[in-house]
Amino acid sequence: QVQLVESGGGLVQTGGSLRLSCAASTRTFSNYAMGWFRQAPGKEREFVATIRWNGVYYADSVKGRFTISRDNAKNTVYLQMNRLKPEDTAVYYCAAGARTAWSPGDYDNWGQGTQVTVSS
Repeated sequence: QVQLVESGGGLVQTGGSLRLSCAASTRTFSNYAMGWFRQAPGKEREFVATIRWNGVYYADSVKGRFTISRDNAKNTVYLQMNRLKPEDTAVYYCAAGARTAWSPGDYDNWGQGTQVTVSS
């Protein structure tokens, strides 16, 4: 079991930037695929980005605006979000899984989420 704690959410205007962080409590952090998902009110949880040793992947809706990265020495994964839009408003969740995947069901460990609100 991996404990994940997200931080960095908040309120930002359209076009602004935020950086989310997710700290993981595991000695084998580098082995995990780390993903970011988001869930807006009334909508299903959706894939945003994932990173593992073999690559990074993004949802089409955030490609070119968001950047996922990780620091294995700090057991932390980041999501840099630029040119934010009102439709990016959601609770953002960090997840850890055994393999690179795009479905929430493929991740076994989840953080509590952090709210991101983009005002128009």
